[in-house]
Amino acid sequence: MELDKRTPLKLKVIHFLRLIIAKVARVFFSLYYYNDSKTLPPITSDILKEPAIEVARKIRHKEITSMQVLEACIKRINDVNSQLNCFVENRFDKALKEAREADELVRNGTKTPDQLLQEKPFLGVPFTTKDCIGVKGLHQTAGIVSRQNYIAEEDADVIRLLRSKGAIIIGLTNVPEVCMWWETHNHIFGRTSNPYDTTRIVGGSSGGEGALQAAAGSIFGIGSDIGGSIRMPSFFNGIFGHKPSRNIVSNSGQYPKPDSDFINSFLGVGPMTRHAVDLKPILEIMAADNANKLKLNEPVSVGKLKVYYQINNNAPLTDPVDPDIETAMLKVVEYLNVKHKIVAEEKKISLLRKSMAIWFSNLKTTKHFGSYLMKDCGYLSIIKEIFKNIIGCSENTLIALFTALIDLGGVKVDSDKYKSYLKLRDELEKVLKDMLGNDGVFLFPTHPTPALYHNEPILRSMNFSYTAIINCLGFPATNIPLGLSREGLPIGIQVIANHNNDRLCLAFAEELDKAFGGWIEPQNST
Repeated sequence: MELDKRTPLKLKVIHFLRLIIAKVARVFFSLYYYNDSKTLPPITSDILKEPAIEVARKIRHKEITSMQVLEACIKRINDVNSQLNCFVENRFDKALKEAREADELVRNGTKTPDQLLQEKPFLGVPFTTKDCIGVKGLHQTAGIVSRQNYIAEEDADVIRLLRSKGAIIIGLTNVPEVCMWWETHNHIFGRTSNPYDTTRIVGGSSGGEGALQAAAGSIFGIGSDIGGSIRMPSFFNGIFGHKPSRNIVSNSGQYPKPDSDFINSFLGVGPMTRHAVDLKPILEIMAADNANKLKLNEPVSVGKLKVYYQINNNAPLTDPVDPDIETAMLKVVEYLNVKHKIVAEEKKISLLRKSMAIWFSNLKTTKHFGSYLMKDCGYLSIIKEIFKNIIGCSENTLIALFTALIDLGGVKVDSDKYKSYLKLRDELEKVLKDMLGNDGVFLFPTHPTPALYHNEPILRSMNFSYTAIINCLGFPATNIPLGLSREGLPIGIQVIANHNNDRLCLAFAEELDKAFGGWIEPQNST
């Protein structure tokens, strides 16, 4: 990957040295984890392999019961969680009661299947969410030790909306500390492992949810995304994940709570599923009154879309895109040409090289990140805590402490440099907005590499630039799985559309799900 000619020499040198160190470290990690992966047991219940909308249909038509589906989920969670450590708290007893009530509503015949479809389209369908989205009566730790006894007093808006449509929340999945890193690990619940290779990461911050969905532990999941926290775990775990357009889905009930309307616009709550057809109906419920803005039920002809793509963002300190991912993207481009006569246009948007600088600056607030970790979050206190971590005496993860230290520096809110990055964001948003119009989609890597080994992200920390920049710009984006790499790890791309054109992303995801096979059962990869 070539850096822009305007990149300072010092940064070019740092970029080169980082690539060398990362390559050497990769050899170490591969030797350390050699033959250490654990294979998951096969999925024994076929119902877990079906789309959520099909599970719901079968429950309404008495072909299966909600109890049967829930019991299959519980069994699957118990079968895989010792290997994956993705599921951290259950409400099985209450869920079983709700499943019995759902089955009784179907049995008594007071409502026809069509009426149930209109009023409770996900009646009796079990789902899960990450441990930072409030579920009444369950913990809401966000992976922070000081919050390990905190119990949510009410459901987050998205959970309430889904439950009102008949879905049954069955538990919580693991997250990184403060939900601000792309490997899922904290000092309450530990580290989560990838279903395709347990020596690899699951991404973050919706990493536990990504792993559980890939392993078919619940029928669908809910994640949140401020820098790629839905799309990266979906990518690493070979599932579909959608970050909605800005300000469409309510963020109420999440922790940490966005500090301002501006930061709130970067954060999106969205569905994580094994099947593309589930994304739209789940999003429609979650969007509530804002669903009208998305025109989700307006037909989309993929063959009439304008398609653009870019393979590398050329951002400093970011890895070049893996050849397997590049090949997968080009196969999509070829498929579109053969199937729909679409000639996708390759782009080289130079402003994307500033993705991380824009994201870090735009996300800056007057509240220090360290305040989520400790009362005194000054330099000396954080450095002291880092030393405590090294000797195993800290409640905080090392990456969270480094993040807190870095956050004390950087650009200051309302400084001239801060304002310049706001302006750059506006310029980039306009470039993409003008390009996409109302009938365009942009194909872009979700991440430059397949899932890394545990702890390896610290040496490739800026690789989330491909997803993070889309949060700043407020566009909808969907991760689409495209098979497995040569190492047997999931790969894919994200598809991006203009504001409130989520339906284009979702239609494109459904098209590629059918064409490229979508989700692959993890045990089949070994």
